[in-house]
Amino acid sequence: MLDILLLGATGYTGRLITRYLAAHPQRETFTFGIAARSEKKFNILRDELGDALLHVPTFVVDVANFDDVERTVQEAHVVINAVGPFWRWGTSVVRACVRHGRHYVDLTGETPWVREVISEFDYAAAKAGCVVVPCAGLDSVPSDLVVYVASKALKSFAGASTAIDSSTSAWRLGGQSISGGTFSTMLSFLEDVPKWKAREVTQDFALSPVEGVPGPRPRAFYALPIDPSMRGVLYLMSIVNKQVVQRSWGLFELAARSPDLVFPSESFGVQDVSGLSYGPAFKYDEFMVLPSRLQAIFVVLFLATVAFAMATLPPARWIARQLMPRSGEGPSDRDLDAGFVHITNITTSAPVATGRTVTVRTTFKGKGDPGYLLSSIMISEAALALVQDKDLLPPFGKRGGVLTPMTAFGDVLIQRLNACGRISIESGVVPVEDERMKAR
Repeated sequence: MLDILLLGATGYTGRLITRYLAAHPQRETFTFGIAARSEKKFNILRDELGDALLHVPTFVVDVANFDDVERTVQEAHVVINAVGPFWRWGTSVVRACVRHGRHYVDLTGETPWVREVISEFDYAAAKAGCVVVPCAGLDSVPSDLVVYVASKALKSFAGASTAIDSSTSAWRLGGQSISGGTFSTMLSFLEDVPKWKAREVTQDFALSPVEGVPGPRPRAFYALPIDPSMRGVLYLMSIVNKQVVQRSWGLFELAARSPDLVFPSESFGVQDVSGLSYGPAFKYDEFMVLPSRLQAIFVVLFLATVAFAMATLPPARWIARQLMPRSGEGPSDRDLDAGFVHITNITTSAPVATGRTVTVRTTFKGKGDPGYLLSSIMISEAALALVQDKDLLPPFGKRGGVLTPMTAFGDVLIQRLNACGRISIESGVVPVEDERMKAR
């Protein structure tokens, strides 16, 4: 049996994942296969990657055919799904993986679909011991990760019972492009997802098993706490990222409140999960940094106009179809290398025993196009964590269920990303003097 199977290997992002796995420094220690809809596309991929695919098995599979999907996922321990839109094609893959106890990771940012997956498969996946992790790329690994790291830094400095009051991430993005697959997913969200289901996932904690304190409402302009010079506007993908972060909070909080319910001692022994909780008052927010207020105003007006046109005017969607990349198309290698993501997160504790608060600054820096090159790295390393580091995974990752990147992988994924050569993650307590100066 293979360690990893990649579905959608000949799509744009699938080719990047294939390339990354084929050239991975640990390549000799794992096996992987690739699956796509046609043998013709495999030939193109072989021409592109050459000898790197000599010993990589290929499978022709139609994700619209459940028998095809069910037969194929049984070939591997872990399935990477790069076939979107997930609202159309993802459910059958998750169903087959859960039925046969296979682990599953994907790149979706479609929160209505994730909500459906949680409702239908969370219990069954946990019973089967399989890990299902949607949103394992740019949406929403970095957001989930910086909060997790900040919480650990707070507890290390101020004590294991330290709780978070607020956490805010400021995103700087460079060279972000769009592929044909991403555009197809956007259209699917507008045309296929029932409006009431789309509205459901705009509510706080829509993916969380526990209801928490509502976060700040979306607004036109933002500033980073203790560093108000870092200003910006609503980051569109925050709608997805906040839900994933809140699900991590909810899973950790549920485990802290009811450990025997989440980890029955007869099945998992005694699990110490109290240190994972972010605290009952946790609130999260994020935004996209822009250099000036004038540019921020322009971006707000532009995005609002485009969103309104795409949502309400079918001719606008027709025009966009003519202009956007086709399926399988995306940024050039040169554009991929030119991109970057820099995230600065400021997390502040609830008052500690002395009555003061503690603030932590966490940074996530990536070299390369965030949505494609870096996403292919994140999801690949997540899959490899399930193959090579399963004994080191945190409690949820050993139990299974429909999880988030940090509840499933925790420190294992952080260490893998720090070692990949393109991503660096750092965190530290902000000195009181700096905090005071920035607040002036």
